[in-house]
Amino acid sequence: MLTALIDRLTGLLRPPPTREDDSRAVTQMTRPALISPITIGLLEALGIRHALAVQWLPHLSQAAHRYEIDTSPRRLAAWLATIAHESARLTRTVENLNYSAEGLARTWPARYADMTGQPNATARRIARHPEQIANLTYAGRLGNGAAGSGDGWRYRGRGLIQITGRSNYAASGMALGLPDLIERPELLEQPHYAALSAAEWWQRHGCNALADAGDMAAVTRRVNNGLIGLDDRLKLYSAAMNFLGATK
Repeated sequence: MLTALIDRLTGLLRPPPTREDDSRAVTQMTRPALISPITIGLLEALGIRHALAVQWLPHLSQAAHRYEIDTSPRRLAAWLATIAHESARLTRTVENLNYSAEGLARTWPARYADMTGQPNATARRIARHPEQIANLTYAGRLGNGAAGSGDGWRYRGRGLIQITGRSNYAASGMALGLPDLIERPELLEQPHYAALSAAEWWQRHGCNALADAGDMAAVTRRVNNGLIGLDDRLKLYSAAMNFLGATK
C-alpha cells in the first residue's frame, strides 16, 4: 500500500510530460512496475534528515527506476553515495561557490595557488565572491563563453549530481526533453528534475557499468575528473550496501 501511495504522489509531483517523454513510453513499458528498493530508512542511513528523505523519496525512486540504477545494490549504493555527497545530503541543488582564498587554492591549485601552494593574488581578490569565482573558473570551458559572458555563473552546478557548463545543460536538456533548459537552467533546482538529471547523466556517462564493478574510485573520477571527496563517498557507499544487505 505504501508503494502504491508513493506512486500516486509521484504522479502528482511530476511535471506535464513532454514529447520526448512520450517517445520513451514504449521502452519504459518493458520494465516492471516500480517497486523501489529506495526507502526512507535507506536514505536516513546515509545521514539524510527524515523530512528530506520523505520529500525526495518519490523523485529518487522514479529517477533510479527510469535509468536502470535500481537493478542492483551496487548501482543503487554508488549512485546514492554520489548524489548524497554532491548535494550535501540532499540539502543543496545549486553549487556552493562561496570559497575562501585557501579553499580556491586547494580546489583549483593550477588556477589559484602559487608555487608554494598558497593562494595567489587572483584567489585573494575573488574570495567569497561566488559569481566572480564561477565566471572566472568556468570561463572558456564546458561550452561556456568568456568570463564576461556570465555563463560560468548562469550554468554553475545544479541538480543532485551538479550538471555544470552550457554544453552539459544542453545535453541534459535534450536527453530529458527540456529544450528550454538553456534559457531556464534553474529548472534543475526542482526536485523532480534534480533527481532525473542526476540519473540520466549517470547512465549516459557509463556509471552503471563502473558501479557494477564496485569501483567507487572510477565512479568518482567519472563524475569529478578526480578523487574529490572519495573518503566520504566510500563511507556513504558502505552504509548503503550494509543497509541493502549486500556484500561489496
